[in-house]
Amino acid sequence: MTGFLTIAEAASQIAAKKLSPVELTKTCLDRVKTLDSKLNSFLLVTEERAMADAKAAEARMMSGSLKGKLDGIPIGHKDIYNTAGIRTTAHSKLLENNVPTEDSVVVQKWADAGTVLMGKLATHEFAIGGPSFDLPWPPARNPWNPDHFTAGSSSGTGAAVAAGLVLGGTGSDTGGSIRGPSALCGLAGIKPTYGLCSRRGVLPLSNTLDHTGPMTWTVEDCALMLQAMAGHDPLDPGSANRPVADMTAGLGKGVKGLRIGVIRHFYEEDNPVSPATRKGIEGAIDFFRKSGAEVVDVKVSPMMDYNAAGWVILSAEAYTIHEPWFKTRFNDYGELMRDRLALAATLSASDYVQATRRRRELCLEMKAAMADLDLIITASAPGEAPKITEVPKWLMLQKPNFTMAFNVTGLPALSVCSGYGEGGLPVSLQIVGKPFQEATVFQAGHAYETAHDWRSKRPALAA
Repeated sequence: MTGFLTIAEAASQIAAKKLSPVELTKTCLDRVKTLDSKLNSFLLVTEERAMADAKAAEARMMSGSLKGKLDGIPIGHKDIYNTAGIRTTAHSKLLENNVPTEDSVVVQKWADAGTVLMGKLATHEFAIGGPSFDLPWPPARNPWNPDHFTAGSSSGTGAAVAAGLVLGGTGSDTGGSIRGPSALCGLAGIKPTYGLCSRRGVLPLSNTLDHTGPMTWTVEDCALMLQAMAGHDPLDPGSANRPVADMTAGLGKGVKGLRIGVIRHFYEEDNPVSPATRKGIEGAIDFFRKSGAEVVDVKVSPMMDYNAAGWVILSAEAYTIHEPWFKTRFNDYGELMRDRLALAATLSASDYVQATRRRRELCLEMKAAMADLDLIITASAPGEAPKITEVPKWLMLQKPNFTMAFNVTGLPALSVCSGYGEGGLPVSLQIVGKPFQEATVFQAGHAYETAHDWRSKRPALAA
């Protein structure tokens, strides 16, 4: 195999017996060995498991019994997803030698679909403490320029997918941890509707804000991977008991007839974005209009209102989870994790209750704003990736981020590449849908993505 394949392309070739899952896996393992010393995207490479999975997939290919489009596809899991018999650390000294006895639900679902497990991917410590340089493993770096940040907390997945070390991977998203790395690494990554995918067996950060979801190179691939993740889990209290839609149903249908709202003040006033990011969003708006969608401006509360409610809830719930360890192993956390959660210890019960009340008001506001819309678009990040050594400890409190609003409201939100800016680094936009309308989000994202040539460009490091 030469060049880079998407999941959809690889699946088509495997189904036609033109591509060996074993050779595909060997190519990815070779890339890991060649490139990952510069990226630190893997915390653990499971080469033996990967080859065993690939050989099993190849046997199914030869016998005509493939499980579906993910059979034989090399993937990685963010290292907060429990993997039976395989170390799961949350990138933390506290779990340095932790080996779970059971797979998380999503890990099992992807295994059942025939994926090839390449290993465990870097994260911010417990999905909040990063980029940290005082942990047992270094932070992941951006393959577009290793001096730059991947965003977090699904940092290793962002780097590994962009560099072609895996074809897709898992992320988790509590305040933007799928969409942030997808934006800075130039991927398609979706935070699904709250409750669509199980979180059981994934180390928690904030029970009412946590989401699991996929990160891939293209929107089509993202839809394929989400299809295999989604579904009701009666043992996850936040799981929605409803049928899973066909995530690919709208691919290729274009956007004619869709009604799309633009939250301009998020990226023009509340946190002004870089020129390249602004150009990408305006280009997307122009594309959607010319393609037959109706595009209107929408105004909601300032982005900081959504961020304030979200960060109070996240901080309080995260501290509740970590309090026992904080009291006994405080100094075993990295500095960023320690300080960010120590601040949370100062919150009162009143702070938390008022934040949940405000959250309800904001959910009703967003529902009303979207009443006659199919989608909303806005920025997904303020601009190109900063240098990894220049990320402020309190970045999340200094300026509102573009992603938290959709954790607070639980809406499905997709980050897609919208071009390249300063230093050749990716920029992005965010497409948001109504609850459980991921198929419409993918429909618009796919229409935009396939009309542009952003996907033909890979990081020079990987090439």
